Amino acid sequence: MTRTTVIIGGGVAGMTAASRLADLGEQVILLEREEQVGGHLRNWDRLFPNRRPGYEVLNYLTEELGSKVDIRCLQTVTTIFSGERDFQLQLASGKSLRCDALLLATGFDLFDARRKEEYGYAIYDNVITSAELEELFRSGAPITTRQGKVPKRVGFVHCVGSRDEKAGNLYCSKVCCVTGVKQAIEIKELFPEAEVFGFYMDLRMFDRHFEEMYYEAQQKWDINFLRGRVSECAENQDQSIVLKIEDTLTSRPLKMTVDLLVLLVGFVPSPETLRLAAMLDLPVGEDRFLEPADEHTKSTLTVKPGVFLAGAVKGPFSISNAIADAGTAALQIHAYLKTL
Repeated sequence: MTRTTVIIGGGVAGMTAASRLADLGEQVILLEREEQVGGHLRNWDRLFPNRRPGYEVLNYLTEELGSKVDIRCLQTVTTIFSGERDFQLQLASGKSLRCDALLLATGFDLFDARRKEEYGYAIYDNVITSAELEELFRSGAPITTRQGKVPKRVGFVHCVGSRDEKAGNLYCSKVCCVTGVKQAIEIKELFPEAEVFGFYMDLRMFDRHFEEMYYEAQQKWDINFLRGRVSECAENQDQSIVLKIEDTLTSRPLKMTVDLLVLLVGFVPSPETLRLAAMLDLPVGEDRFLEPADEHTKSTLTVKPGVFLAGAVKGPFSISNAIADAGTAALQIHAYLKTL
């Protein structure tokens, strides 16, 4: 009897789970709403902590998929009907699919920095996001101010949209701190004479080699990390950015001018994930990410038999953690399908 698993979301978690399931002999259909699989990984230049090219991991995951998975891009699920032991999916294209198991791997979105008006994103020319800076690195485009000048002072603001009660996001996005350290080093590599500052609440270097990277940034690259909150940004006549900062170590106000300000934006739940969760009546946590059946022992299962979760649908994940989580989900799905 042929058993089919549909995976919704063709990012790191979806690609990994699809190839693992196919290796286990399962029939897999991978649905991706974009033109290509790869998700956010396609937009990364170099990965922390070793700064290997992002395309190396993307190429590996793509090669692992090979021809053993039925990949369908530009597909959006409009309706899901839950049967007694199966699911019927209606697609925006008008086609329908039946499956025995369903994996949600729709990932995350980036926080919209326009919501933090005090930082001046989309108001001042020389305020950009970490995602936009990463795209400049990836494309090989010159890193300059919008006026075409080489930046002599660059500031990084940590925790934009994360650990922020006003933004409604109390959680840590896990990878913003290390992204800021990585990008600060890359700026210094390009512009050794530039002054680079990181403004943070506290730095959370939670994974292997992250702390070493932070020490390298200070000791080798002379990057300045300042524990303080940026309370307000304004623009000078030359389009440089004036920062008002509260130094939380000394409780003193500071004022500083930078040529380029980078906002380290965090993760937020994808509206697509929440839409699918509503169709399936899946529980959502206070952080608006999806809740697994059990946080410790059933982290890839849901309360609904046959529906599984992988990666950042459950909260912020690094790439390596998303790959590991997806592998676990594949094994759990394979075990479930054997009971049918």
